[in-house]
Amino acid sequence: MSSRQPTTQAGIERIKELGLGCMEIEFVQGVRMGPEMARQVGEFASRLGVSLSAHAPYFVNLNAREPDKIAASQQRLLQTARIGALCGARSVVFHAAFYLDDPPGQVYDTVKKHLQAVVEQLRGEGVNIRLRPETTGKPTQFGSLEEVLNLCLEIPELAPTIDFAHWHARTGSYNSYAEFNAILDQIENKLGRGALDDIHIHLSGITYTKKGESKHLRLQDCDLRYPELLRALKERGVQGLVVCESPNLEEDALLLQETYNSLP
Repeated sequence: MSSRQPTTQAGIERIKELGLGCMEIEFVQGVRMGPEMARQVGEFASRLGVSLSAHAPYFVNLNAREPDKIAASQQRLLQTARIGALCGARSVVFHAAFYLDDPPGQVYDTVKKHLQAVVEQLRGEGVNIRLRPETTGKPTQFGSLEEVLNLCLEIPELAPTIDFAHWHARTGSYNSYAEFNAILDQIENKLGRGALDDIHIHLSGITYTKKGESKHLRLQDCDLRYPELLRALKERGVQGLVVCESPNLEEDALLLQETYNSLP
């Protein structure tokens, strides 16, 4: 991002200058922000009218073999949620687990158990933020659309992050207006209309192989039919945040916004 300084506040200020409305704070390498700074970030974002979310560290695996790694993963989610809430972030996005060759049903039960403990801890602390497991881009990663939606159904404090590029890379399909609507249908049928009234979406170009996601691409270099997705979102009145994860971040975020606004 072309902000004047490499700080969260400068990033928020640049988002405002560009005419965009939201930003995801990337704690992907660890949460390196204290409570006082988080409060300042939250006040600044609120003053500028920029909505925030937070992405938890990548080093989360709630299906790890070692109990200490599971405990560390839970702590990373808790730490992101606590600081994110002080920032005024609405959501914490995270990748939940890897299968590690375990049966998917067994992994689901394991992830659910460890997430319930995190949710109960946050509830007890009065931390008001929504945890959002993300659809993942590789078949080795826990996070199919069905798994994410079922977690959110069974643990009401959760809500989904739908990464349409990940799901396209993972399945090799879901890249048309009809298929995008089918995803929105699944969300609404499983979680109710409210899930479409407060959705969290990741969007970028993506390249992929038989093993799923390879890397993110600029929108102009990818095969993702994002105008058809935006049309489906607009026609159905979907509300929430769309976070661009393109390597050409600012230009592609503006392209998405301009494309959406140009639709009838």
